[in-house]
Amino acid sequence: MKKTNLFLPLLLILASCKPSQEQPERPNIVFILSDDHTSQAWGIYDTIFQSYVKNDNIQRLAREGAVLENVFCTNSICVPSRASILTGQYSHQNGIYTLSEGLAPDSMNIARLLQTSGYETAIIGKWHLKKRPSGFDHFLVLPGQGRYDDPILKNAADWEDGNKGGKVYPGYSADVIGDHAVQWLKERTGKKPFMLMMHFKATHGPFDYPDRYKDLYQDLELPEPTSLYDYTMASNQRTFAGQPLEELGRRMVYGTANPESYWGSAPGLPFSLEGLDSIAARKKIYQLFAKNFLRAGAAIDDNIGKVLDHLDEAGLADNTVVVYTADQGYFMGEHGFFDKRMMYEESLRMPFVIRYPKEISPGQRLADMILNVDFPLLFADYANLPAPQQMQGRSFRANLQGNTPTDWRQQMYYRYWLHDPIRPAHFGIRNHRYKLIFYYGQGLEKPGASEEASTPSWEFFDLQNDPKEMNNVYADPIYESVISEMKQELQKLRKELGDNDLGSALMQNLLSEHLPQ
Repeated sequence: MKKTNLFLPLLLILASCKPSQEQPERPNIVFILSDDHTSQAWGIYDTIFQSYVKNDNIQRLAREGAVLENVFCTNSICVPSRASILTGQYSHQNGIYTLSEGLAPDSMNIARLLQTSGYETAIIGKWHLKKRPSGFDHFLVLPGQGRYDDPILKNAADWEDGNKGGKVYPGYSADVIGDHAVQWLKERTGKKPFMLMMHFKATHGPFDYPDRYKDLYQDLELPEPTSLYDYTMASNQRTFAGQPLEELGRRMVYGTANPESYWGSAPGLPFSLEGLDSIAARKKIYQLFAKNFLRAGAAIDDNIGKVLDHLDEAGLADNTVVVYTADQGYFMGEHGFFDKRMMYEESLRMPFVIRYPKEISPGQRLADMILNVDFPLLFADYANLPAPQQMQGRSFRANLQGNTPTDWRQQMYYRYWLHDPIRPAHFGIRNHRYKLIFYYGQGLEKPGASEEASTPSWEFFDLQNDPKEMNNVYADPIYESVISEMKQELQKLRKELGDNDLGSALMQNLLSEHLPQ
């Protein structure tokens, strides 16, 4: 499904489109990406943690640039989201549906476009797309998830597929990544514009942090989300079980008994829930989880600062676009959940801040609906490159300058493919007020997906009256006409984006029954 053959002539066109002296200077681009660092934990959005977060450098970017209020992921899980950020394509177009696929080196991606047009490119940190990175003059990446302490990193000289190759770099993962990013910036020739992608492992589980933050929040009890103690599907008439915090507690207990396991490195061990009732157990799991998450986020903030300081010292700040975002959102106890995947707001929403002094007025907040497939189109726009037809997003450069196009999107499409009965495969549509989700509940033979089907179901939320999604009102007759209209819009979006499930007789039967034309 990849558009590789169409991409080759595009590269030839771009190679002949290098900017002339008459064209404006092209900015440098620093794209900073963390794993799961959800908007609730940034401290620049209106959340319960707002006054608790250590976020000096995120705040600095917010003051000096723009905070985006409505950025959304098109498939809220790490590998597909990263593939969409690079390719500008939805999962059904780039072929990265779940956690198991890898991005082929000959696939279209924004790094190759910029590199071909004269940019010097680098990626340092978490890659997670399995195949050897392409389009980068320099790469130094973690194998798979990588580890927090003394990470192994691989470059072109010691690359091997899978978890082989690379060498150990002493230190905490985010610090190592930040230091090497600054080192690359210092050692580059300076004759070309550059794009640096700096990708952190934090704040992914097991939510580890450097020793300097071990006492942060030590004597505090962090506030709890209002839906922390939702234990049943009836609590909001939701139609799926979800992944409760008790599963995270089970992993911590397992890590205590198995110190050599992945969760054996989790901070806060030994961990026990013995003798606790359900309320006390959930409270204990939540407090440790939330504190560790915010501690890992503090280390990210430190390393954002290293890069910002270097740009200032080198005189590069004014002509450099700096973005910080996360690959998706994450549940921090809302609905009693952790993890992501679902189309609920905490998982769907991507925090995003951008600074570019030459074009973006400081201190603004943008409410336009932006998607992760838009990111590479923005970068291509800054590089004065034509928008590749294969990319399904759209540049939001004009939006950032206060000139939102009159035909800008008012709704978005989402699809999650990695089916499990407790977190069913689903797709849906969200506009500025309403959200409609169809849980079709089929694995469709996607890698890693369960083939145990779940019963198809619908959920509908009025985000204006119910921003926390505490009440599924799909069956409420008041919304009958709105739901009917949104189903029609959902069908239109699927058709426009080419997500039609024509290859699956099973899905065609389900759609005929639950979403008829």
